Amino acid sequence: MFVDNVKITVKSGKGGDGAVAFRHEKYVPLGGPSGGDGGRGGDIILKANEGMNTLMDFRYKRIFKAQPGQNGQIKGMYGHKADPVYIVVPTGTSVYDEDSGRLVGDLTENNQELIVAKGGDGGRGNIHFATSKNQAPEVAENGEPGQEKHLKLELKLIADVGLVGFPSVGKSTLLSVATSAKPKIAAYHFTTLSPNLGMVKLENGQDFVIADLPGLIEGASNGVGLGIQFLRHVERTRVILHLVDMDPNNGREPYEDYLAIRKELGNYDANVLKRPEIIVPTKLDIPGSEERLAEFKKKLDTDVDIFPISSIQHTGVKDLMNHTSEVLSKAEPIHFDVQTDDSKEYNFEPEKKQFTIEKDAEHSFVVKGDRVELLLQRTNLDHQDGIMRFARQLKSMGIEDALIEAGAESGDSVTILDFTFEFI
Repeated sequence: MFVDNVKITVKSGKGGDGAVAFRHEKYVPLGGPSGGDGGRGGDIILKANEGMNTLMDFRYKRIFKAQPGQNGQIKGMYGHKADPVYIVVPTGTSVYDEDSGRLVGDLTENNQELIVAKGGDGGRGNIHFATSKNQAPEVAENGEPGQEKHLKLELKLIADVGLVGFPSVGKSTLLSVATSAKPKIAAYHFTTLSPNLGMVKLENGQDFVIADLPGLIEGASNGVGLGIQFLRHVERTRVILHLVDMDPNNGREPYEDYLAIRKELGNYDANVLKRPEIIVPTKLDIPGSEERLAEFKKKLDTDVDIFPISSIQHTGVKDLMNHTSEVLSKAEPIHFDVQTDDSKEYNFEPEKKQFTIEKDAEHSFVVKGDRVELLLQRTNLDHQDGIMRFARQLKSMGIEDALIEAGAESGDSVTILDFTFEFI
């Protein structure tokens, strides 16, 4: 079964917590701090594999989680970092953030890797918080939470040459004759329900990958028929073989069919029309097809690249494949624009508030904000020193003054995430 579009959830590992520990040495206050740092949580990494050609495996497993880092240990020992989780995907997979729609990355080369969720940093142990005034701190950081992301994977087959045309023009037949692929062939429309790949091997030692792209009809770019499901695969083909049916008994007009498919390709991606195109009139073994071909040629521009064939009789197929190889050797490589965090447009925006304060009830307030919530998650509240450090950080962020301005009084409750404390 061919699957080229799936949604998955990934969650990287939480960082290990820093430790609060002390050495036991004579003349050293409380033995001196010796709590080690926590280890880094595991990353989630996508890895391209050219041996895969479908996202079928993700139909059965859609949630991937990495292990947390190990907590810090006594005697200044660091916790182990967690191993990354590798998810193997086919070469040609585009990765999108489902929530924002942003393109995260494009895996176009074999063994290419893409980190889609970074593991959380490990928390610092109390060995880092000793000062001349506090030589035995009971302060340590918790590990940073892992990232949870909802991703959309889209497979766009990487083929050198793409076969396009209306249903039943002979794309599958040509693929079966020119390669060792065995696509389904029958005398009715839409016999091909998924793209088929084949390898063309020429006598001169040259070879290239050819793809049969099914389901294109008029209106495909707007969702008509099956074409919209497979138009994305045209994006990566460097040369287009445009097959046009010359059967005089099919009730269709070849030139109108040719223009209709060109229109659908352009509507989907105008760049596709800039790539080399070889027009391939098919079914030249049928009586009356030669006359129809002559009429078709009169309507085309004089500088078009045209190669008539009969796949049934194998007429012209070998010459077509040799010519396609020559055109392919001169075709420009396709460059993919990948959006990353490094490529941003900077426009002036007023600085957003780091936190908000909402009055939940008469004597109850809720503080929200990414920075303050992360600060709470990374604070070890099991020790008094940690609590006092958290209070100082809230004050330095201006939260204490903001609470007073919002009407908070001593004894009121303040909630951050699931932690509630009394305001003093």
